[in-house]
Amino acid sequence: MTRSLRAARLATFAYFALNGFVLGIWIVHIPAVEHRAGISHAVLGWLLLLLGAGAFAGMQLVGPLTDRFGARKVVPLSAALCSVALVLPALAANAWTLGVALLAFGIGNGSLDVSMNTHAVQVEARYKRPIMSAFHAVFSIGGVLAALVGARTLSWGWSTTATLAAASLLALAITAVVAPALLQRPEAASAPERSTAKATTWRTTPLRIWALAALALMLMLSEGVANDWSVLAMRDVLDAPAATAALAYGAFATAMTIGRFLTDRAAARFGPVAIVRYGSALAALALTMVALSPSIPLAIAGWVLFGIGLSGTIPQLFSAAGHANPNAAGANVSRVAGLGYLGMLAGPAIIGPLTHLTPLNYTFFLPVAFCVVATLTADVLRSKAEDPQPQVADLPAASVHTI
Repeated sequence: MTRSLRAARLATFAYFALNGFVLGIWIVHIPAVEHRAGISHAVLGWLLLLLGAGAFAGMQLVGPLTDRFGARKVVPLSAALCSVALVLPALAANAWTLGVALLAFGIGNGSLDVSMNTHAVQVEARYKRPIMSAFHAVFSIGGVLAALVGARTLSWGWSTTATLAAASLLALAITAVVAPALLQRPEAASAPERSTAKATTWRTTPLRIWALAALALMLMLSEGVANDWSVLAMRDVLDAPAATAALAYGAFATAMTIGRFLTDRAAARFGPVAIVRYGSALAALALTMVALSPSIPLAIAGWVLFGIGLSGTIPQLFSAAGHANPNAAGANVSRVAGLGYLGMLAGPAIIGPLTHLTPLNYTFFLPVAFCVVATLTADVLRSKAEDPQPQVADLPAASVHTI
């Protein structure tokens, strides 16, 4: 294994951590931004949809651009755009300017998301073993670090503008330092593959990619249930104290992060199909346990198992999409990431109205059903003849390990 390949992997870790940190530092300062703009919670909720719309647009735009110009060029530009846009919400003085700022920030975030995942697929292909889940775990670590830094700067009395500006400059510096380590753009293997890459549009995207995208939508919607409703369910259904209820999301997030660090080893041994099939099955059983739990400890245990089950599923979907056609990896990843992101956004819109018809914990049976569907259809990840994703049986035993 060459030193340049190891450097490319470390650079990819850096961009995933950077993305998690930038998003995390923004989330910590949402209340301050809302206060500065002088808007209500309801208006903020609508404006956050612009952030989601911008992210989706950025994903769809940058995917084909990454295929055309290479991740080495697109990833640093996307990271720079995301870093600069981080400051804009802190400068917004009203709802209109905040809406524009969030749209720009969303575009930067979506662009970085797809381009860095595409580069991660290329690094994984050169390593010839699963390494995608660890990248996603480091993204989570970046978010945790942002929460700690944000809490400290708030305790010091730093203004939102100063904190976001400092974070932006730090992110720009990291972008500049690690960019030279990114991989060179891979050459197309043949004329037919180049033609396929150029022709990859929404209308010509293979059905297998859309199937992977549909699974991403369902599983990321399920993940969003934990993000949006876990704490509220603990308080409203089980009457847990506020501090105890917060442990539900903390348990889920911690389990997700640890699970992602462990998934690559499991994927190397058992394959991505098994990770999605059995992970989704565990998630379905765990969320059922949460929905029916009569006690707080059992519910928290359910959220832990739910996080473990889901932890490795999305990275496998991204990896499978990217490996399906290396010359259209960016476009394919953008389809899967884009629909998955829509699923994350759709969660509150779907679960919320359902609570008017049934108790909150019973609405969890919708994501349970989605996890069951993923369990039954996981074979869509199985490598086809055109899928260059390495099989573990072809690798030397000594090469199967994680970080």
